[in-house]
Amino acid sequence: MSAPTIIVAPNGEVLAGAVAVRIARALALAQPGTTVTIALAGGSTPRAAYARLAHMPVDWSRVIVLFGDERCVPPDDPASNYHMIRETLLDHITIPDANVRRIAGELPPDRATSQAADDLRAVLGSDAFPRIDLVILGVGPDGHTASLFPGGDELSVTDQLAVTVHRPELPQPWRVSMSLPLLQAARQTIMVADDPAKADVVARAIAGDPHLPASRAHAPDGTWVWMLSRPTARDVPAAQQTLLPSGSDQTPRPDRAH
Repeated sequence: MSAPTIIVAPNGEVLAGAVAVRIARALALAQPGTTVTIALAGGSTPRAAYARLAHMPVDWSRVIVLFGDERCVPPDDPASNYHMIRETLLDHITIPDANVRRIAGELPPDRATSQAADDLRAVLGSDAFPRIDLVILGVGPDGHTASLFPGGDELSVTDQLAVTVHRPELPQPWRVSMSLPLLQAARQTIMVADDPAKADVVARAIAGDPHLPASRAHAPDGTWVWMLSRPTARDVPAAQQTLLPSGSDQTPRPDRAH
């Protein structure tokens, strides 16, 4: 397993700005004249980063926006990841409608999954598990990421780009998620967390706990980055952390935690 880069911000505000800057710079590095694919995550921490990203100079005409997962709700439902991303980012940028490839959560779950898989194939090409350029992921308190949960049947799927997930204990029990093999093919993965209650599970995921999807959802030969607030990183060994200075939205300096 490749070791991740661990970037630690002093607080959530600095973290959101740093995540936005890193996304914008990654998108800008795409070769001129080519398209670049990005898979976005739901959640409160990415939400703050998207609000910053909306005001950064990105050529969105060549960016294809994908969604790591979606709840099976209509697109105008407040629980929809698409709804959140539209409000914070998409409504504030100039991007062709055809470049936004949302998951149709309003459809029956299996149909939504099938349509999502077909759409991913149309965008990404015919390789068994094509490479998304940049994937943004959060992490849940149980170590789930996208809608891939510890011990879930969806983790055993090895031949699909998208999977149907049913978690009856959740408010929105039916979900559609990118499959683990697809996430494991990404060129660059950024994991984002700003919640001290997740400190233990974040440290376990970084250490490679195989029971946590958040520890497995990256490519062995890709770039794997964790971006955390300082309280969330408290259980990560200090020697592994690269610190952002207070007030900085920029990429990290090579300072180490003390």
